Amino acid sequence: MDDNRPHGRKKTYGGPTTGGYKRGDGLGTGPVGSQDGYAGRKTGSGSVGKRAAAGGGGTILLLVIGFILLKSCSGGGALSDLGGLAENFSGLQGGELPYQSQQNDTEYVAPSAEPVNTSVASGSRAKYTEILGNNKDTVTLMLYVCGTDLESKSGMASSDLQEIASSRYGDNVNVIVYTGGCKGWKTSGISTSVNQIYQLTDGKLRTLEKDMGNKAMTDPATLSEFIRYCAKNFPANRNDLIFWDHGGGSVTGYGYDEKLRNGGSMSLAGISKALRDGGVKFDFVGFDACLMATAETALMLNDYADYMVASEETEPGIGWYYTDWMTKLGSNTSISTLELGKSICDDFTSACARRCPGQKTTLSVIDLAEFANTVPSQLSAFADSISNKLTNKEYQDVSDARYHSREFATSSKIDQVDLVDLAMNMNTDEGKKLADALQKAVKYNRTSSNMTNAYG
Repeated sequence: MDDNRPHGRKKTYGGPTTGGYKRGDGLGTGPVGSQDGYAGRKTGSGSVGKRAAAGGGGTILLLVIGFILLKSCSGGGALSDLGGLAENFSGLQGGELPYQSQQNDTEYVAPSAEPVNTSVASGSRAKYTEILGNNKDTVTLMLYVCGTDLESKSGMASSDLQEIASSRYGDNVNVIVYTGGCKGWKTSGISTSVNQIYQLTDGKLRTLEKDMGNKAMTDPATLSEFIRYCAKNFPANRNDLIFWDHGGGSVTGYGYDEKLRNGGSMSLAGISKALRDGGVKFDFVGFDACLMATAETALMLNDYADYMVASEETEPGIGWYYTDWMTKLGSNTSISTLELGKSICDDFTSACARRCPGQKTTLSVIDLAEFANTVPSQLSAFADSISNKLTNKEYQDVSDARYHSREFATSSKIDQVDLVDLAMNMNTDEGKKLADALQKAVKYNRTSSNMTNAYG
């Protein structure tokens, strides 16, 4: 059975993407969104080409159904050092990042000089988070790490924890890590039998809770328990949450628990329940996972956060690069969320260009308050205009627009496209107004040099 498993973020051999991995390769036929786990399912080819069937009748029907669905959216214990872990994570196997021996750095790619869009559309709600300024803010970063095969096979979670440990921040930044969902951690001391909570401080992992039970990481109750724990024990005026694992987009959601795989993934409805029960309003919610920058995700998150940082496309296995933007946050806890989000996007894009050249990448910062304020009405009008075209049997217009739109995770056949590109390809007044609203709500968007028509 194992030989038939699709390997998430599988290494690609040959061509310009040698040494690359994807967070979510084979989604829809693999861990994310599959109630029966990997059993009997084959991996996708990993091709980034356009599907030959794009624009067919089935795709048009799914597209219209998706618009109709979118229209209905509305928006502890005492500290103790973990044995076996030295200051610089020497507990990692070999003492190095697991992917370093397989990937060659290329010339450094400088961060984008493009400024963030700080404007906000009138009528948008006030932000939940009030930044005090003058470096007086306290930050709690909640890192929800479902290690799964990304960690057990390649040590990718351990690599990211090491990146955070290499950053510099003081007592006014709390980095709290929840671990689980993995059969074999590369960092010695992290349990494979039970979930645990750690604090990353002074370059070390320190145990906060050594036994949180063997709970599915894709169960909303597990996430909400972690959020409440952080709010109680590490109160802050700025709270941030990062989902770490596989991602499957709007249809299948987040996560795959390698140990409790029958739990499936955490749907958008499940994420909403977890955040509602957690009772915290977030400065930003980020997805260090594939395919989560969607309209549905943004509309769902509006009730719980001010900004979303996520990728439209699949992510290379190295994921976000944490050291530099964490150091920037540590040096100024009053940094604006947009500037911090820009750093996250720039660092990710530059690291991927160095370590896995040739792979297409996207990462954006979305103002959720503006998105919920301006997009739904334009999306509704756009959906009505498409319905009218179908009623008038103008099928070719819709088919051509869909066929020429930027599609993501093409080998997984999840029918997820860039909504701005689709709206502009329709070449209607409704499409142009929707594209304008979407682009204004995306405050910063960074892509690899080989990615086109991905607007965030």
